[in-house]
Amino acid sequence: MKIENGVSKLQGVTSATVNFATCKMILTAEDETKEDVITEAKRKIKQLDSHIKVSVVGERSRQKESGKDHHAHDHHGHDHNHGEAGGHEGHNHDHSSAKMRKVAVRLGAGTVLAVLAALLPMDSWAEIALFVLAYLLIGGDVLWQAVRNIARGQVFDEFFLMSIATLGAFAIREYPEAVAVMLFYQIGEMFQSLAVNRSRKSIQSLMNIRPDYANVETDQGTRKISPEQVEIGNIIIVKPGERVPLDGIVISGNSMLDTSALTGESLPREAEPGSEMLSGFVNLNGVLKIEVTKSYGESTVSKILDLVQNASNKKAPTETFINKFARVYTPIVVIVALLLAIIPPLVISGAEFSDWLYRALIFLVISCPCALVVSIPLGFFGGIGAASKAGVLVKGGNYLEALSQVKTVVFDKTGTLTEGVFEVSGIYPSRQLLASAGSEEEAKQQLLEHTAYTELHSHHPIAASIRKAYQEPLQEERVTDYEELSGYGIRAKVDDHIIFAGNTKLMKQQGIAYEDAVLYGTVIHVAVDGTYTGHLVISDRIKADAARALDDLRSLSIHKTVMLTGDVRSVAESVARELGVDEVHAELLPQHKVEQMERITASKDSKEKVMFVGDGINDTPVLAQADVGVAMGGLGSDAAIEAADIVIMTDEPSKIATAIRIAKRTRAIVWQNIIFALGVKAIFLILGAFGIATMWEAVFSDVGVTVLAVLNAMRILRYKEPA
Repeated sequence: MKIENGVSKLQGVTSATVNFATCKMILTAEDETKEDVITEAKRKIKQLDSHIKVSVVGERSRQKESGKDHHAHDHHGHDHNHGEAGGHEGHNHDHSSAKMRKVAVRLGAGTVLAVLAALLPMDSWAEIALFVLAYLLIGGDVLWQAVRNIARGQVFDEFFLMSIATLGAFAIREYPEAVAVMLFYQIGEMFQSLAVNRSRKSIQSLMNIRPDYANVETDQGTRKISPEQVEIGNIIIVKPGERVPLDGIVISGNSMLDTSALTGESLPREAEPGSEMLSGFVNLNGVLKIEVTKSYGESTVSKILDLVQNASNKKAPTETFINKFARVYTPIVVIVALLLAIIPPLVISGAEFSDWLYRALIFLVISCPCALVVSIPLGFFGGIGAASKAGVLVKGGNYLEALSQVKTVVFDKTGTLTEGVFEVSGIYPSRQLLASAGSEEEAKQQLLEHTAYTELHSHHPIAASIRKAYQEPLQEERVTDYEELSGYGIRAKVDDHIIFAGNTKLMKQQGIAYEDAVLYGTVIHVAVDGTYTGHLVISDRIKADAARALDDLRSLSIHKTVMLTGDVRSVAESVARELGVDEVHAELLPQHKVEQMERITASKDSKEKVMFVGDGINDTPVLAQADVGVAMGGLGSDAAIEAADIVIMTDEPSKIATAIRIAKRTRAIVWQNIIFALGVKAIFLILGAFGIATMWEAVFSDVGVTVLAVLNAMRILRYKEPA
């Protein structure tokens, strides 16, 4: 926010947006002032935060008609990640292992110096010098940060609180206390940064859906070139197993397409001449010739990449708990200490100013929230640990806190609530077949056998699921004649019987009276020698624990469950009915999912959080946009896992409730620690103000409370699932 506001006020800048997830700033400026604006913007960013490294990526697109240029700036990783919260510093130590080692070495060296100063007999000046050196080694960066924030008009934050309490301790000659408090604080921060992932890694793995090449047909044969170089009207060839690189229309060839990356639809779609193709579809079996209708910049894949980047721009960053706390606690403590130093000497006769100043400083040191700044991050660290033991990866303490406030859960269907693999879910012999076979079981087996043999040579995924359901070894010599009827089904000769297996169009074409299917899914009608023998239903299986997951969520006072899916409406509504989902929106493309999510987010209460659970590339923009994005990690796409805040490693939807339970328990334990620490502090502050408690009793109360709070925080790790 600081960078956005600062840069957008510069002369010549029409707009500036910072994308926190990808570390980029997009800058729109008048063409003629371009170079000056870039120089000024760099200067302004440096002034706002000197840790940020800025490099210009260059013009992203030129809008000729308005004479504007877009520039994207890269903000590279910096030692402290700032700007996670509006106008407040997010203090996340960058924890690449080398940085972590440096911090640990610095803290270790500082501690050794402080111990030497406390134990070795030396004159007071040498002792003070050693303590000051130890203090600067351990807390120099915090002091510096506090000074820079005050210069920028941000006074009351955790850095200021730590600085004033420790400098107060120096002023009353409690050197060991000053160093110890700063050490505790830095250790707390280190725990936190171990638990928190460095801001989301850029969503680069989304590039997995970005096709690397296109096979373009030229007079000299086919040529492999990058999708960006293909022009509208070019003919491209997509072989089996390849991803469609650009949007277009099929000119020749028949094939089945896996569209799940974009639509989330579980069943493959058929492609034939005239079919529309979207980039990102995967060609499963045939060779397709496609005429390109859109350039790469306009293609579906690049639009999804854009959607993701914009979605994470709109997401409000969840602030760390300790920051929210410090913002309220610090001004109260500082004002009370000031009043304690100034008012008694004015009101009480014979009261010495120096005496009350000393008491005010003791008050500040006692009120230093050491126990809190260690136990709050540790509490969240414990919560993240407990969640990961349960198979849930939480990417930061702030998301764990947001989890405890979730009231609306939005699900994707395919791969999240359902398996995303299809199988034969129903075998329905006709009345005639039931009458002629000895039993229902025999009739079913006979129908399945006929269908499996008819589908023997088909490469279609549905054929594979029928052969798998049959389980017996298939003898190829039984099938003597075989023909795929494109768009209808298959005609085959099995043991001298002519069998037709396919859709309703095939039955109508052959003039065979068929029965309507009752279940949702793909229906394969079968006729033997012109007589209808029944149908098979192939559908996506609902995950074993999906129903339990929704029951658990309702018991955790989740107000509303919603399902957004690219799949057809009948399928979506059938799954929703079976699981008891409150609201369903079907047949959505990725951009429509984002629109629905925006509508849901706009209608919620400001304190409530919305969670989205998904697994596919088509869910990535919504995951990036939701308050809490949850990805299925076992089978989910890399892009979804990257954009999510929480990853469920086992692919079980019931783990969502586990994560929420752990989050609520973590929050409860963190609050216990806060109340306990503040309670003990309040007692010692009263004693200190009356001059009863000495500094060391106060220090012991602080360290003692810290140890107890840490032990309490460790209870979170022992989380057990309710039976």
